Amino acid sequence: MKKVAFRNLGCKVNEYEMEYMQQRMVDSGYLIVPFDTKSDIYVINTCTVTNIADRKSRQMIHKARKTNPDAIVVAAGCYVQTDEEGALKDGVADIIIGNNNKSRLPEIIEEYIKEHDKALSYVDDLTDCSQYEDMSINISAVHTRAFIKIQDGCNQFCSFCAIPIARGRIRSKKKEEIIKEVTKIANSGCSEIVITGIHLSSYGIDFHPDKDGRIKSYNEAAKDGTFVNNDLLDVIKECAGIEGIKRIRLGSLEPRLITDEFLSELSKTEKVCPHFHLSLQSGCDETLKRMNRKYTVEEYYHAVELLRKYYDEPAITTDVIVGFPGETDEEFEETRKFIQKTGFFELHVFKYSRRDKTVAASMKGQIPDAVKQKRSEILISLGEELSKEFCKKYKGRIVEVLFEEKKNGMYQGHTREYIPVRKASDTDLSGSIDNLSFDGNYCKI
Repeated sequence: MKKVAFRNLGCKVNEYEMEYMQQRMVDSGYLIVPFDTKSDIYVINTCTVTNIADRKSRQMIHKARKTNPDAIVVAAGCYVQTDEEGALKDGVADIIIGNNNKSRLPEIIEEYIKEHDKALSYVDDLTDCSQYEDMSINISAVHTRAFIKIQDGCNQFCSFCAIPIARGRIRSKKKEEIIKEVTKIANSGCSEIVITGIHLSSYGIDFHPDKDGRIKSYNEAAKDGTFVNNDLLDVIKECAGIEGIKRIRLGSLEPRLITDEFLSELSKTEKVCPHFHLSLQSGCDETLKRMNRKYTVEEYYHAVELLRKYYDEPAITTDVIVGFPGETDEEFEETRKFIQKTGFFELHVFKYSRRDKTVAASMKGQIPDAVKQKRSEILISLGEELSKEFCKKYKGRIVEVLFEEKKNGMYQGHTREYIPVRKASDTDLSGSIDNLSFDGNYCKI
Protein backbone atom coordinates (compact mmCIF):
# COMPACT_ATOMS: atom_id res chain seq x y z
CA MET A 1 0.00 0.00 0.00
CA LYS A 2 1.52 3.33 -1.07
CA LYS A 3 1.72 6.09 1.51
CA VAL A 4 0.59 9.71 1.01
CA ALA A 5 1.10 12.68 3.34
CA PHE A 6 -0.87 15.94 3.29
CA ARG A 7 -0.20 19.46 4.52
CA ASN A 8 -2.85 22.16 4.33
CA LEU A 9 -2.29 25.92 4.38
CA GLY A 10 -4.95 28.61 4.41
CA CYS A 11 -8.69 28.89 4.82
CA LYS A 12 -11.60 26.65 5.78
CA VAL A 13 -12.35 26.03 2.11
CA ASN A 14 -8.83 24.68 1.70
CA GLU A 15 -9.35 22.44 4.75
CA TYR A 16 -12.51 21.04 3.22
CA GLU A 17 -10.81 20.42 -0.13
CA MET A 18 -7.85 18.72 1.53
CA GLU A 19 -10.21 16.42 3.42
CA TYR A 20 -11.87 15.53 0.13
CA MET A 21 -8.49 14.82 -1.50
CA GLN A 22 -7.55 12.59 1.44
CA GLN A 23 -10.82 10.74 1.08
CA ARG A 24 -10.23 10.16 -2.64
CA MET A 25 -6.72 8.84 -2.02
CA VAL A 26 -7.93 6.42 0.67
CA ASP A 27 -10.68 5.21 -1.66
CA SER A 28 -7.96 4.63 -4.28
CA GLY A 29 -5.97 2.39 -1.96
CA TYR A 30 -3.46 4.80 -0.40
CA LEU A 31 -2.51 5.02 3.27
CA ILE A 32 -2.47 8.48 4.90
CA VAL A 33 0.65 9.14 7.01
CA PRO A 34 1.91 12.22 8.92
CA PHE A 35 3.55 14.90 6.80
CA ASP A 36 6.85 14.85 8.69
CA THR A 37 7.41 11.13 8.05
CA LYS A 38 8.79 9.38 4.98
CA SER A 39 6.07 8.97 2.38
CA ASP A 40 5.76 7.91 -1.25
CA ILE A 41 3.68 10.98 -2.11
CA TYR A 42 3.37 14.44 -0.53
CA VAL A 43 0.46 16.78 -1.26
CA ILE A 44 0.74 20.41 -0.19
CA ASN A 45 -2.53 22.33 -0.46
CA THR A 46 -1.15 25.85 -0.88
CA CYS A 47 -2.39 29.35 -0.05
CA THR A 48 -1.61 32.75 -1.58
CA VAL A 49 -3.57 35.22 0.54
CA THR A 50 -0.33 36.95 1.63
CA ASN A 51 3.38 36.90 0.80
CA ILE A 52 3.89 34.92 4.00
CA ALA A 53 1.42 32.30 2.74
CA ASP A 54 3.37 32.05 -0.52
CA ARG A 55 6.59 31.59 1.42
CA LYS A 56 5.11 28.93 3.71
CA SER A 57 3.77 27.10 0.65
CA ARG A 58 7.23 27.02 -0.92
CA GLN A 59 8.80 25.96 2.38
CA MET A 60 6.41 23.01 2.71
CA ILE A 61 7.10 21.91 -0.87
CA HIS A 62 10.85 21.99 -0.19
CA LYS A 63 10.38 20.21 3.15
CA ALA A 64 8.57 17.36 1.41
CA ARG A 65 11.34 16.97 -1.15
CA LYS A 66 13.98 17.01 1.61
CA THR A 67 12.12 14.41 3.69
CA ASN A 68 12.09 11.97 0.78
CA PRO A 69 14.00 12.99 -2.37
CA ASP A 70 12.46 10.06 -4.26
CA ALA A 71 8.84 10.91 -3.44
CA ILE A 72 6.25 12.37 -5.78
CA VAL A 73 5.64 15.94 -4.61
CA VAL A 74 2.29 17.52 -5.49
CA ALA A 75 1.61 21.24 -5.01
CA ALA A 76 -2.07 22.14 -5.29
CA GLY A 77 -4.26 25.21 -4.80
CA CYS A 78 -4.05 28.97 -4.78
CA TYR A 79 -0.28 29.59 -4.79
CA VAL A 80 0.35 27.47 -7.88
CA GLN A 81 -2.87 28.76 -9.48
CA THR A 82 -1.66 32.36 -9.32
CA ASP A 83 2.02 31.69 -10.04
CA GLU A 84 2.18 28.65 -12.32
CA GLU A 85 5.41 29.80 -13.96
CA GLY A 86 7.11 30.42 -10.63
CA ALA A 87 5.94 27.10 -9.19
CA LEU A 88 7.27 25.19 -12.21
CA LYS A 89 10.49 27.22 -12.29
CA ASP A 90 11.11 26.27 -8.68
CA GLY A 91 11.55 22.72 -9.96
CA VAL A 92 10.80 20.96 -6.65
CA ALA A 93 7.20 19.86 -7.24
CA ASP A 94 6.58 17.05 -9.71
CA ILE A 95 2.91 17.93 -10.19
CA ILE A 96 1.05 21.21 -9.77
CA ILE A 97 -2.73 21.20 -9.60
CA GLY A 98 -5.02 24.24 -9.78
CA ASN A 99 -8.19 24.78 -7.82
CA ASN A 100 -10.55 23.13 -10.27
CA ASN A 101 -8.69 19.83 -10.59
CA LYS A 102 -8.21 18.80 -6.97
CA SER A 103 -10.96 16.19 -7.22
CA ARG A 104 -8.88 14.33 -9.83
CA LEU A 105 -5.83 13.90 -7.59
CA PRO A 106 -5.55 10.05 -7.77
CA GLU A 107 -5.97 10.01 -11.56
CA ILE A 108 -3.40 12.78 -12.01
CA ILE A 109 -0.87 10.92 -9.84
CA GLU A 110 -1.42 7.72 -11.82
CA GLU A 111 -0.86 9.66 -15.05
CA TYR A 112 2.40 11.05 -13.67
CA ILE A 113 3.57 7.58 -12.63
CA LYS A 114 3.04 6.37 -16.21
CA GLU A 115 4.90 9.37 -17.70
CA HIS A 116 7.44 9.98 -14.92
CA ASP A 117 9.82 11.96 -17.07
CA LYS A 118 8.58 15.52 -16.69
CA ALA A 119 6.64 17.74 -14.33
CA LEU A 120 2.91 17.93 -15.01
CA SER A 121 0.77 21.05 -14.70
CA TYR A 122 -2.98 20.99 -14.17
CA VAL A 123 -3.44 24.69 -13.47
CA ASP A 124 -6.86 25.86 -14.61
CA ASP A 125 -8.07 28.70 -16.78
CA LEU A 126 -10.53 30.33 -14.37
CA THR A 127 -11.24 33.45 -16.44
CA ASP A 128 -14.53 32.01 -17.67
CA CYS A 129 -15.15 29.30 -15.09
CA SER A 130 -18.85 28.55 -14.69
CA GLN A 131 -18.72 24.91 -13.58
CA TYR A 132 -18.73 24.12 -9.87
CA GLU A 133 -16.21 21.37 -9.12
CA ASP A 134 -18.38 19.13 -7.01
CA MET A 135 -16.85 17.58 -3.91
CA SER A 136 -18.62 15.67 -1.19
CA ILE A 137 -17.01 14.37 1.97
CA ASN A 138 -18.33 11.26 3.71
CA ILE A 139 -17.12 11.88 7.22
CA SER A 140 -15.38 14.64 9.10
CA ALA A 141 -11.83 13.89 10.17
CA VAL A 142 -12.66 15.52 13.51
CA HIS A 143 -16.07 13.83 13.93
CA THR A 144 -17.53 16.69 15.97
CA ARG A 145 -17.32 19.51 13.41
CA ALA A 146 -17.28 19.40 9.61
CA PHE A 147 -16.71 22.14 7.06
CA ILE A 148 -19.24 22.16 4.24
CA LYS A 149 -18.12 24.05 1.14
CA ILE A 150 -21.14 25.31 -0.80
CA GLN A 151 -19.61 28.04 -2.96
CA ASP A 152 -16.39 28.89 -4.78
CA GLY A 153 -14.95 31.98 -6.47
CA CYS A 154 -15.45 35.70 -5.95
CA ASN A 155 -16.67 38.60 -8.12
CA GLN A 156 -15.82 41.38 -5.64
CA PHE A 157 -12.33 42.41 -6.79
CA CYS A 158 -11.21 44.17 -3.65
CA SER A 159 -8.12 46.11 -4.64
CA PHE A 160 -5.80 44.14 -2.32
CA CYS A 161 -7.01 40.61 -3.05
CA ALA A 162 -5.68 37.93 -5.41
CA ILE A 163 -8.43 35.42 -4.61
CA PRO A 164 -10.56 36.16 -7.73
CA ILE A 165 -7.43 35.34 -9.72
CA ALA A 166 -6.78 32.17 -7.72
CA ARG A 167 -10.38 30.97 -7.50
CA GLY A 168 -12.20 32.45 -10.49
CA ARG A 169 -15.77 33.76 -10.58
CA ILE A 170 -18.59 32.76 -8.24
CA ARG A 171 -20.19 29.36 -8.66
CA SER A 172 -22.45 27.52 -6.25
CA LYS A 173 -23.21 23.96 -5.28
CA LYS A 174 -26.80 22.85 -5.84
CA LYS A 175 -28.91 22.68 -2.69
CA GLU A 176 -29.86 19.04 -3.28
CA GLU A 177 -26.19 18.02 -3.30
CA ILE A 178 -25.49 20.02 -0.13
CA ILE A 179 -28.34 18.28 1.72
CA LYS A 180 -27.09 14.84 0.62
CA GLU A 181 -23.62 15.64 1.92
CA VAL A 182 -24.79 17.04 5.25
CA THR A 183 -27.06 14.01 5.74
CA LYS A 184 -24.07 11.67 5.26
CA ILE A 185 -22.03 13.71 7.72
CA ALA A 186 -24.84 13.67 10.29
CA ASN A 187 -25.14 9.91 9.91
CA SER A 188 -21.41 9.61 10.66
CA GLY A 189 -22.01 11.11 14.10
CA CYS A 190 -20.80 14.64 13.41
CA SER A 191 -23.11 17.10 15.17
CA GLU A 192 -21.78 20.52 14.05
CA ILE A 193 -21.29 21.88 10.54
CA VAL A 194 -19.62 25.06 9.33
CA ILE A 195 -21.17 26.28 6.08
CA THR A 196 -18.42 27.99 4.15
CA GLY A 197 -17.29 29.30 0.78
CA ILE A 198 -14.82 31.69 -0.76
CA HIS A 199 -17.50 34.40 -0.76
CA LEU A 200 -20.38 32.80 1.11
CA SER A 201 -22.71 35.80 0.80
CA SER A 202 -22.70 35.28 -2.99
CA TYR A 203 -24.10 31.77 -2.72
CA GLY A 204 -26.75 31.15 -5.38
CA ILE A 205 -26.37 34.45 -7.24
CA ASP A 206 -25.12 32.45 -10.22
CA PHE A 207 -28.42 30.55 -10.24
CA HIS A 208 -30.17 33.77 -11.34
CA PRO A 209 -28.44 35.29 -14.39
CA ASP A 210 -30.02 38.32 -16.05
CA LYS A 211 -31.76 38.12 -19.43
CA ASP A 212 -28.38 38.34 -21.19
CA GLY A 213 -26.98 35.48 -19.12
CA ARG A 214 -24.76 37.76 -17.03
CA ILE A 215 -24.05 36.96 -13.39
CA LYS A 216 -24.14 39.92 -11.03
CA SER A 217 -21.56 40.49 -8.35
CA TYR A 218 -22.74 40.51 -4.74
CA ASN A 219 -22.16 44.28 -4.64
CA GLU A 220 -24.52 44.80 -7.55
CA ALA A 221 -27.20 42.61 -6.01
CA ALA A 222 -26.97 44.30 -2.61
CA LYS A 223 -26.41 47.91 -3.62
CA ASP A 224 -29.91 49.20 -2.83
CA GLY A 225 -30.00 47.55 0.60
CA THR A 226 -33.04 45.35 -0.11
CA PHE A 227 -31.30 42.17 -1.28
CA VAL A 228 -32.01 39.08 0.82
CA ASN A 229 -30.11 35.93 -0.07
CA ASN A 230 -33.00 33.46 0.01
CA ASP A 231 -30.86 30.76 -1.61
CA LEU A 232 -28.49 30.85 1.36
CA LEU A 233 -31.37 30.98 3.85
CA ASP A 234 -32.98 27.93 2.22
CA VAL A 235 -29.75 25.93 2.50
CA ILE A 236 -29.36 26.86 6.18
CA LYS A 237 -32.97 25.98 7.01
CA GLU A 238 -32.82 22.62 5.24
CA CYS A 239 -29.52 21.72 6.90
CA ALA A 240 -31.10 22.56 10.26
CA GLY A 241 -33.86 20.07 9.53
CA ILE A 242 -31.45 17.15 9.20
CA GLU A 243 -31.56 14.80 12.18
CA GLY A 244 -28.26 14.65 14.04
CA ILE A 245 -27.14 18.17 13.17
CA LYS A 246 -27.20 20.12 16.41
CA ARG A 247 -25.22 23.23 15.49
CA ILE A 248 -24.68 25.31 12.36
CA ARG A 249 -21.99 27.94 12.00
CA LEU A 250 -21.60 30.29 9.07
CA GLY A 251 -18.37 31.30 7.38
CA SER A 252 -17.38 34.89 6.67
CA LEU A 253 -20.31 37.13 5.70
CA GLU A 254 -20.62 40.50 3.99
CA PRO A 255 -21.85 43.30 6.30
CA ARG A 256 -24.50 44.24 3.73
CA LEU A 257 -26.04 40.77 3.97
CA ILE A 258 -27.02 41.57 7.56
CA THR A 259 -30.45 43.15 7.26
CA ASP A 260 -33.67 42.99 9.29
CA GLU A 261 -35.19 40.84 6.56
CA PHE A 262 -32.31 38.35 6.57
CA LEU A 263 -31.95 38.14 10.36
CA SER A 264 -35.68 37.86 11.03
CA GLU A 265 -35.58 34.60 9.09
CA LEU A 266 -32.15 33.38 10.18
CA SER A 267 -32.89 33.86 13.89
CA LYS A 268 -35.86 31.48 13.63
CA THR A 269 -33.38 28.67 12.98
CA GLU A 270 -32.25 27.89 16.54
CA LYS A 271 -29.42 25.59 15.44
CA VAL A 272 -27.55 28.57 13.96
CA CYS A 273 -24.88 29.55 16.47
CA PRO A 274 -24.70 33.20 17.63
CA HIS A 275 -21.19 33.47 16.22
CA PHE A 276 -20.74 35.67 13.16
CA HIS A 277 -17.66 36.67 11.19
CA LEU A 278 -18.12 39.99 9.40
CA SER A 279 -15.14 41.11 7.37
CA LEU A 280 -14.19 44.70 8.26
CA GLN A 281 -10.67 45.22 6.81
CA SER A 282 -10.62 48.88 7.92
CA GLY A 283 -12.55 51.13 10.28
CA CYS A 284 -11.90 54.18 8.09
CA ASP A 285 -14.15 55.12 5.17
CA GLU A 286 -11.33 56.56 3.06
CA THR A 287 -9.30 53.37 3.41
CA LEU A 288 -12.37 51.26 2.60
CA LYS A 289 -12.81 53.21 -0.62
CA ARG A 290 -9.23 52.52 -1.68
CA MET A 291 -9.79 48.87 -0.84
CA ASN A 292 -12.88 48.83 -3.08
CA ARG A 293 -15.03 47.62 -0.22
CA LYS A 294 -18.63 48.60 -0.94
CA TYR A 295 -19.81 49.59 2.53
CA THR A 296 -19.14 52.39 4.97
CA VAL A 297 -18.14 52.22 8.61
CA GLU A 298 -21.65 53.38 9.53
CA GLU A 299 -23.23 50.56 7.50
CA TYR A 300 -20.92 48.04 9.13
CA TYR A 301 -21.79 49.22 12.63
CA HIS A 302 -25.50 49.07 11.77
CA ALA A 303 -25.03 45.40 10.82
CA VAL A 304 -23.40 44.74 14.19
CA GLU A 305 -26.28 46.46 16.00
CA LEU A 306 -28.78 44.33 14.07
CA LEU A 307 -26.99 41.14 15.12
CA ARG A 308 -27.18 42.29 18.74
CA LYS A 309 -30.86 43.06 18.27
CA TYR A 310 -31.69 39.51 17.16
CA TYR A 311 -29.16 37.60 19.32
CA ASP A 312 -28.24 37.96 22.99
CA GLU A 313 -24.53 38.89 23.19
CA PRO A 314 -23.49 37.25 19.90
CA ALA A 315 -19.81 36.64 19.27
CA ILE A 316 -18.74 38.86 16.38
CA THR A 317 -15.32 38.32 14.85
CA THR A 318 -13.58 40.12 12.03
CA ASP A 319 -10.49 40.58 9.84
CA VAL A 320 -8.50 43.82 9.71
CA ILE A 321 -5.67 44.83 7.38
CA VAL A 322 -3.10 47.31 8.68
CA GLY A 323 -0.70 49.28 6.54
CA PHE A 324 -2.83 49.40 3.41
CA PRO A 325 -1.33 51.80 0.83
CA GLY A 326 -1.98 55.39 1.84
CA GLU A 327 -3.10 54.53 5.39
CA THR A 328 -2.10 57.54 7.48
CA ASP A 329 -1.65 57.59 11.24
CA GLU A 330 -5.01 59.33 11.47
CA GLU A 331 -6.75 56.67 9.36
CA PHE A 332 -5.21 53.91 11.46
CA GLU A 333 -6.41 55.68 14.61
CA GLU A 334 -9.94 55.78 13.16
CA THR A 335 -9.73 52.02 12.69
CA ARG A 336 -8.45 51.46 16.23
CA LYS A 337 -11.23 53.56 17.74
CA PHE A 338 -13.88 51.81 15.64
CA ILE A 339 -12.66 48.39 16.75
CA GLN A 340 -12.72 49.53 20.39
CA LYS A 341 -16.24 50.89 19.96
CA THR A 342 -17.57 47.80 18.23
CA GLY A 343 -16.32 45.34 20.85
CA PHE A 344 -15.44 42.29 18.79
CA PHE A 345 -15.01 38.85 20.31
CA GLU A 346 -11.96 38.07 18.21
CA LEU A 347 -9.81 40.12 15.87
CA HIS A 348 -7.69 38.64 13.07
CA VAL A 349 -5.03 41.18 12.14
CA PHE A 350 -3.09 41.04 8.86
CA LYS A 351 -0.30 43.29 7.66
CA TYR A 352 -1.02 44.43 4.10
CA SER A 353 0.73 42.17 1.64
CA ARG A 354 1.43 43.34 -1.89
CA ARG A 355 -0.07 40.86 -4.37
CA ASP A 356 0.84 40.82 -8.05
CA LYS A 357 -1.92 41.63 -10.55
CA THR A 358 -4.00 43.51 -7.95
CA VAL A 359 -4.86 47.22 -8.10
CA ALA A 360 -3.32 47.96 -4.70
CA ALA A 361 0.07 46.61 -5.77
CA SER A 362 0.66 49.70 -7.92
CA MET A 363 -0.87 52.24 -5.52
CA LYS A 364 1.21 55.11 -4.21
CA GLY A 365 1.90 55.39 -0.50
CA GLN A 366 3.14 51.86 0.23
CA ILE A 367 3.69 51.61 3.99
CA PRO A 368 7.08 50.57 5.47
CA ASP A 369 7.18 47.16 7.16
CA ALA A 370 8.18 48.67 10.50
CA VAL A 371 5.01 50.81 10.54
CA LYS A 372 2.87 47.82 9.60
CA GLN A 373 4.42 45.80 12.40
CA LYS A 374 3.80 48.50 15.01
CA ARG A 375 0.15 48.93 13.95
CA SER A 376 -0.33 45.17 13.90
CA GLU A 377 0.97 44.85 17.47
CA ILE A 378 -1.38 47.61 18.66
CA LEU A 379 -4.46 45.89 17.21
CA ILE A 380 -3.43 42.40 18.31
CA SER A 381 -3.10 43.69 21.87
CA LEU A 382 -6.49 45.43 21.59
CA GLY A 383 -8.04 42.25 20.23
CA GLU A 384 -6.80 40.25 23.21
CA GLU A 385 -8.34 42.79 25.60
CA LEU A 386 -11.66 42.69 23.75
CA SER A 387 -11.73 38.88 23.83
CA LYS A 388 -11.31 38.90 27.61
CA GLU A 389 -13.99 41.60 28.01
CA PHE A 390 -16.44 39.63 25.87
CA CYS A 391 -15.94 36.44 27.88
CA LYS A 392 -16.54 38.29 31.15
CA LYS A 393 -20.09 38.95 29.93
CA TYR A 394 -20.69 35.21 30.12
CA LYS A 395 -19.28 34.75 33.62
CA GLY A 396 -21.68 32.67 35.70
CA ARG A 397 -23.90 31.84 32.73
CA ILE A 398 -24.83 28.27 31.87
CA VAL A 399 -23.26 27.64 28.48
CA GLU A 400 -23.65 24.72 26.08
CA VAL A 401 -20.28 23.15 25.23
CA LEU A 402 -19.53 20.70 22.44
CA PHE A 403 -16.38 18.80 23.46
CA GLU A 404 -13.99 17.89 20.66
CA GLU A 405 -10.84 16.22 21.96
CA LYS A 406 -8.61 15.55 24.95
CA LYS A 407 -5.37 17.52 25.04
CA ASN A 408 -2.85 17.95 27.85
CA GLY A 409 -5.11 16.00 30.17
CA MET A 410 -8.19 18.22 29.60
CA TYR A 411 -11.17 17.86 27.32
CA GLN A 412 -11.49 20.88 25.06
CA GLY A 413 -14.57 22.27 23.40
CA HIS A 414 -16.46 25.40 22.40
CA THR A 415 -19.68 27.10 23.35
CA ARG A 416 -22.23 28.10 20.73
CA GLU A 417 -20.47 31.49 20.66
CA TYR A 418 -17.17 29.67 20.03
CA ILE A 419 -15.76 30.53 23.43
CA PRO A 420 -13.09 27.89 24.21
CA VAL A 421 -13.72 25.78 27.31
CA ARG A 422 -11.66 23.10 29.09
CA LYS A 423 -12.88 20.43 31.50
CA ALA A 424 -11.21 17.60 33.39
CA SER A 425 -13.09 14.31 33.25
CA ASP A 426 -12.44 10.61 33.82
CA THR A 427 -15.04 9.72 31.20
CA ASP A 428 -14.62 10.33 27.47
CA LEU A 429 -16.36 13.61 26.58
CA SER A 430 -15.33 13.67 22.90
CA GLY A 431 -18.33 14.54 20.74
CA SER A 432 -20.63 15.11 23.72
CA ILE A 433 -22.59 18.26 24.55
CA ASP A 434 -22.78 19.45 28.13
CA ASN A 435 -24.17 22.50 29.95
CA LEU A 436 -21.65 24.16 32.25
CA SER A 437 -21.34 27.28 34.35
CA PHE A 438 -18.72 29.43 32.60
CA ASP A 439 -15.97 30.97 34.74
CA GLY A 440 -15.58 34.03 32.50
CA ASN A 441 -11.96 33.36 31.54
CA TYR A 442 -10.77 33.51 27.96
CA CYS A 443 -8.10 30.97 27.13
CA LYS A 444 -7.53 30.11 23.49
CA ILE A 445 -7.31 26.43 22.64
